[in-house]
Amino acid sequence: MMGATELLDLAAQLKAREESFVLATVVRTVSVTAAKAGAKAIIRSDGTIVAGWIGGGCARGAVLKAAREALADGIPRMISVQPDNLLAELGVRPGETREGVRFAANMCPSQGTMDVFVEPVLPHPSLVIFGASPVALSLAAQARPLGYHVTLAAPAADLVATPEVDVCVDGFALEQLAGGARFIVVSTQGKGDEVALRAALSCDATYLAFVGSRRKMDSLRDKLIKDGIDAALLDRVKAPAGLDLGAITPEEIAMSILAEITLTRRSGQRG
Repeated sequence: MMGATELLDLAAQLKAREESFVLATVVRTVSVTAAKAGAKAIIRSDGTIVAGWIGGGCARGAVLKAAREALADGIPRMISVQPDNLLAELGVRPGETREGVRFAANMCPSQGTMDVFVEPVLPHPSLVIFGASPVALSLAAQARPLGYHVTLAAPAADLVATPEVDVCVDGFALEQLAGGARFIVVSTQGKGDEVALRAALSCDATYLAFVGSRRKMDSLRDKLIKDGIDAALLDRVKAPAGLDLGAITPEEIAMSILAEITLTRRSGQRG
């Protein structure tokens, strides 16, 4: 069985590779349980336990269900697996959540109690920027300190200096993108608008925006529809990009775009 140090090393490797997983930790046990406090396991997004140990089937089902949910919404969970008589004493039913703890029934003969903390580890959100305009460069500079994995795609000849991004692509053709939630901004501003927009439309994204006027986007939309691009795909494009903050400078426009991305990214997480 993999030791705690090796398990944490594996977790670090998965995180470095921008892979989603859950780190489940047994924080408390009462009476007889297969795993004891301090036991850990790494659970992939498909529900497989790739390393570690959190006990047998008595707790595994509840933990795996919580792991899938945590990976979906990014929120950690505490799971308390207890025998039915103890749940009845607490006045809770299996599946009920109280004060941040979800309760599950332990149907095994051991009748032990196990509390497990389920912590999702997700890739950095991915921001893909097409173009080398002042807005594009300002957007890249502002996004990295906020924890985004930034990919900038633009012809090398358009770049005055090498931008400080995670990945810099010469041109608009993207072969592989980082995992996690993906946000795409086309900020070519007159230099390859159509080519960049076509490339952006071929990528899966939570958010896709075009830096430019509504009128300019409508013109591009009409041309691309005539060329056979599905209108539904083009309807996904937010134009102009960003919240209406009255932004004027490239830095302000970039800030308004990041504000809009933040609203999109955090929707459903605000209570």
